[in-house]
Amino acid sequence: MGCGSCGTGKPNGCKSNGGCSTGGCNRMNVHDWLMNLPFSDPESTCKIIEVSFNNGSRKDFYRNATLQFFEKGEYVTVEGVSGFDVGEVSLSGELVRIQMKKKGVDEFSNEIKKIIRRSTDADIAKLKENKTREKEALVRSRAMARNLNLDMKLAEVEMQADGKKATFYYTADDRVDFRELIRLYAGEFKVKVEMRQIGARQEAGKVGGIGSCGRELCCSTWLTDFKSVNTTAARYQNLSINQTKLSGQCGRLKCCLNYELDTYLDALQHFPDNADVIQTSKSPAYLVKKDIFKNLMWYTLPESSKHYPLTITRVKEIQRMNAQGQKPDDLEPVEVISSKPKEVEPEFVDVVGQISLRSLERNSRKRKDRDDRDARGNNNGDRRGNDQPKGNQPNQQNRQPQQAQNRNPNAPQQGQQKNRSQQQPGRPNQPVQPTRDGAPRNVPNKGGVLPVADAARNRPPQQGQQGPQRQQSQKPLCTFYIFSYRGSIYDP
Repeated sequence: MGCGSCGTGKPNGCKSNGGCSTGGCNRMNVHDWLMNLPFSDPESTCKIIEVSFNNGSRKDFYRNATLQFFEKGEYVTVEGVSGFDVGEVSLSGELVRIQMKKKGVDEFSNEIKKIIRRSTDADIAKLKENKTREKEALVRSRAMARNLNLDMKLAEVEMQADGKKATFYYTADDRVDFRELIRLYAGEFKVKVEMRQIGARQEAGKVGGIGSCGRELCCSTWLTDFKSVNTTAARYQNLSINQTKLSGQCGRLKCCLNYELDTYLDALQHFPDNADVIQTSKSPAYLVKKDIFKNLMWYTLPESSKHYPLTITRVKEIQRMNAQGQKPDDLEPVEVISSKPKEVEPEFVDVVGQISLRSLERNSRKRKDRDDRDARGNNNGDRRGNDQPKGNQPNQQNRQPQQAQNRNPNAPQQGQQKNRSQQQPGRPNQPVQPTRDGAPRNVPNKGGVLPVADAARNRPPQQGQQGPQRQQSQKPLCTFYIFSYRGSIYDP
């Protein structure tokens, strides 16, 4: 039930219809739909009020001796064990009699405790103070039970509002002797200890959680009585007997298996009995499953794994023929048409010609031209230094820093001259023809080639210059040529 539909007109929660876990709503909210109905004899109304504790995890009945009017959601102070307790009014009026009859509680019993008063600020403050001790007490109590090697699991600790009593809820498969444990708890927490055993379903209701359906657990929201659930309910509903899928958070079979069981049992009354095996002229057919939504019965033959859907009328007809000693030649299955739309599988599409490869071809052409230029440069370098050892040949990168040092001082500056090889890349450089004494000889060339000896090749770079270290050699490795144009504007 929602916070705004509790009958009091005072929403005191988050208006999430009881689905929140923030503590604003009780777990077991009940709507008093008989509250505003007039009664002929007001004196005969129920004097018992249902009070919930610990956000609805526990409910109990208390007598309204003062005949005060209490609204749903009010905090009241009631009689406790050697003290008082504070709870919230969850139900009042004629619905309380129905609840008491359902749980087998006598309305005029003397064992029903009384409501003392409406809770004061001091009572509520005392309640909040003792509620903060519950988490620490739960952790400590679990450690003490583990030290005693007791086969039990503590699920929850509930403190009384005045802090004089503590109730320990536990689950255990067998009988547990916790007499020593009670003495330890009483000495540790200085309270009166009560041990109460609960089942796995009640533990799940106290802890709470989300089920496989995506909603909060039924045992923690509205389910109060737990009926036995067995695998027969799953068989009637044609569910696979899978313990993992049929089990809930508590480890037991899901309570929701019983919700639709009555509907299935009513629908199965129209199906024929003793129809697990029917005889045909070829072989017997065995029943696989019953579909109550389409009124079909699925059979299979021993020689094949195919399933044949038969109508109820056809199965009864085959049973009548088998009773007379006749066997039909064919099962005459019906054709099942699914209303679910068939999914269209994606097809392969030929995308050849739809993607432009010009960018790839352009990159490939640039890469090929760069490789050709590198190959020409390597061949020219091999022709220049073919008379020297291969290990002493400097690479092209190490040759460039020294080129600026060995230039002719009469030549133009670096930023103003142009290399003939850069302006006319199609004309290769001519090889150097050495003389008999080893000195380079001038070779006439249209480009005005001026030979310059690399005398300073083996010198280290000057201070302030950055360049790779060259390998020391006794002889000059090669000769550099500086190209210049005759008749240039820089020619004196």
